[in-house]
Amino acid sequence: MKIKTEESFALKRGDALIVVDLQNDFLPGGALAVPEGDRIISPLNDIIKIFQDKNLPLFFTRDWHPPHHSSFLESGGNWPVHCVKDTEGAAFAAGLTIPVSASIISKASESDTDEYSGLMGFDGDGNRLDEILKRETIRRVVIGGLATDYCVLNTVLDALDLGCEVYVVTDAVRAVNVKPGDDTKAIQDMTDKGARFVSSESIG
Repeated sequence: MKIKTEESFALKRGDALIVVDLQNDFLPGGALAVPEGDRIISPLNDIIKIFQDKNLPLFFTRDWHPPHHSSFLESGGNWPVHCVKDTEGAAFAAGLTIPVSASIISKASESDTDEYSGLMGFDGDGNRLDEILKRETIRRVVIGGLATDYCVLNTVLDALDLGCEVYVVTDAVRAVNVKPGDDTKAIQDMTDKGARFVSSESIG
């Protein structure tokens, strides 16, 4: 599927970046590895620097599961054990730049609740990300991370439902593709709901 991307994307007040679940367990060699997941670190770092230089909000979401989370196979879920809080697998990728000013958003931290969307996660003060975006009058969000067909997809759809313009960075997402073609379906679902697409090089 050929994705139409914006030729240029000039950042302005009211924009925010959401980096979705770029954690060790989702990288090659991790418990729930996304193929080529490590290849999005460099373009994301470039975007993070631009947002930081322009003093625009940065949000980093993470799965932050308790042991025996309901999403795990051992508990009747669909996934291997992954991103258990305070473990190396749950840590952000070592090469990822996380500025001090960034907000860390933890999701699916209750044993009986699974959350794919980053907007359902909470910061350290107990504020949910969708409420933060509304409070800070965020009008446009730029999104990259893992995985295109799960947490990125659901974060995009929730941000659209919130009324934000949403821009997905094509070279800063990768899909797990449990079923062949899941990535294409996810892109189509995002497109149908109104998401737009940019490359990291077009952001400035």
